[in-house]
Amino acid sequence: MPGRLGPLMTTDDLASIDRDALAILNRVFGYASFRGPQRQIVAHVAAGGDALVLMPTGGGKSLCYQIPALLRDGVAVVISPLIALMQDQVDALRELGVRAAFLNSSLGAREAAAVERALAAGELDLLYVAPERLLTPRCLELLDGAKLALFAIDEAHCVSQWGHDFRPEYLQLAVLHERWPQVPRIALTATADALTRREIVEKLALQSAREFVSSFDRPNIRYRIVEKIDPKRQLLDFISGAHAGEAGIVYCASRAKVEETAHWLSAQGIAALPYHAGLDNSTRSTHQARFLREDGLVMVATIAFGMGIDKPDVRFVAHLDMPKSVEGYYQETGRAGRDGEPAEAWMAYGLADVVQQRRLIEQSEADDAYKRVATAKLDAMLGLAETIDCRRVRLLAYFGEASTACGNCDNCLEPPQPWDATEPARKLLSCIYRIRQASGFGFGAQHVIAVLRGQASERVRQHRHDALSTFGIGADLSETEWRAVLRQLIAQGLVSVDHARHQVLVLADASRALLRGERTLQMRRPKAGPGRRTGRNARRARGESANEGAASQAGVGGDAVEALFERLKQWRRATASERGVPPYVIFHDATLRGIAERRPATLAELAGIGGVGEKKLDAYGAQLIDLIGSAGP
Repeated sequence: MPGRLGPLMTTDDLASIDRDALAILNRVFGYASFRGPQRQIVAHVAAGGDALVLMPTGGGKSLCYQIPALLRDGVAVVISPLIALMQDQVDALRELGVRAAFLNSSLGAREAAAVERALAAGELDLLYVAPERLLTPRCLELLDGAKLALFAIDEAHCVSQWGHDFRPEYLQLAVLHERWPQVPRIALTATADALTRREIVEKLALQSAREFVSSFDRPNIRYRIVEKIDPKRQLLDFISGAHAGEAGIVYCASRAKVEETAHWLSAQGIAALPYHAGLDNSTRSTHQARFLREDGLVMVATIAFGMGIDKPDVRFVAHLDMPKSVEGYYQETGRAGRDGEPAEAWMAYGLADVVQQRRLIEQSEADDAYKRVATAKLDAMLGLAETIDCRRVRLLAYFGEASTACGNCDNCLEPPQPWDATEPARKLLSCIYRIRQASGFGFGAQHVIAVLRGQASERVRQHRHDALSTFGIGADLSETEWRAVLRQLIAQGLVSVDHARHQVLVLADASRALLRGERTLQMRRPKAGPGRRTGRNARRARGESANEGAASQAGVGGDAVEALFERLKQWRRATASERGVPPYVIFHDATLRGIAERRPATLAELAGIGGVGEKKLDAYGAQLIDLIGSAGP
């Protein structure tokens, strides 16, 4: 599918881009219209302009360079940081009739040579390359001999040294502008605060690029954050009560916790696999391939897993440990619901998370400037976890976007009870002070809380802390409530933790204002229990009314729609297995659901459903019409 537009555009050329782009969107990708700023981005890049695109995961970033690649002469080179996913991306494009290939270390010499010959012969529309491969002299020379349509720099936030996904190779990608100044570049990311945006522009020499910033809102994702009580059991309740049999990702902070959690979930009947950098390459590849190609698997992973994951039907992302930044949280939770269907982001966090993250920053060998930035990012994450207001409002505000209460987060659905914790906080601060004054040294959280609650344990009696004036003054609060107060004090810098001395609690200078009555402490009242939700899964709970409405218009009952949807998924699974590709490469869930609701009886009717382009209509249309016909009314 050769392109035809060059770098010099007349007014008529520019006017035709829009028509031609829309035609490609419909004919190749099977969609009737663009979403959000896609149309403007495609026109700008196809006309030869540079662009920086900030668009949430699932917002359709890939179309912003794929359609210009098909409009312009030559090959579009896509720089992507994860070679493990290039095969699936290329398979998906080939299913659409697009001439795509990749160059990375997974190819043998003969396969790589075939791709290089296709590149030299002008037989490719898109070529995916890892930054490490791109920067080799051989690859640069190959590109010198090719006609280049554009460069797409995916996951552009990897250029940021302050970020959570830093890749040093990205710092060298300014060579694209230096070596091929006339070739347009489009840098894309789903995650970038103001600091990261400035770094992308500076490090990639995109000062002349037009910025397109979409809303960061992912309205189909429901955000829930709960206090850790029995985290594994809370996680199990969440999965089995809301997402049984659905695909999801569970993030843990350590490799050991990944292994432990995956094994435990498996023992509880949840199909779960571990993924972390400590596993050998073969195991990681096998687990990732199974997650992408099978239905209903749960991947338990460190943050080594996930960037660039194209699986659209991930119905939940759970965190058993708090991320170190809002960017990390947003990036990771954004892997849920890429298909636009309802999904959930769930996190359990507690005092240990706050202490651990503070310790990692304090003990880091980084310079003071980095530690200041890391502390600010952690403070923002803590603010999101502790807020009593709408989670989405707080999340979007971090990226500079104003919004109103969403009605689809835990704080909106079950408003927390605000709590003036000033007096309990003073008691806790006084107890820390009295213990250190009496003993000459400090103690950890468990001991301090035991003294507050009047628990005369052997250790408390040994140090005669049961004789302190603060012994028992906090008996009216539970251990969970006291840990919540302490978490807030640490989060706000009023108490610090001496990690060199066994997690000893130490009063910070800022605590004096609270002790003197010069400031107050407002927080959310802690909840007991895991916040379990039962009944139908989250997708049905939120998507049922819309689906039933569509089914009603088509004269089909909801049960019949679900039955046909399941048959279509079975057909997709078998077809994907035959072709050796993930099921979502054949069709997304949203497309299958549209088919189930509208029950097209002809190829023309099938062509009117989003996601059914010409190539897929030719390849699968007759099978689908037969399957629908055999399903009965």
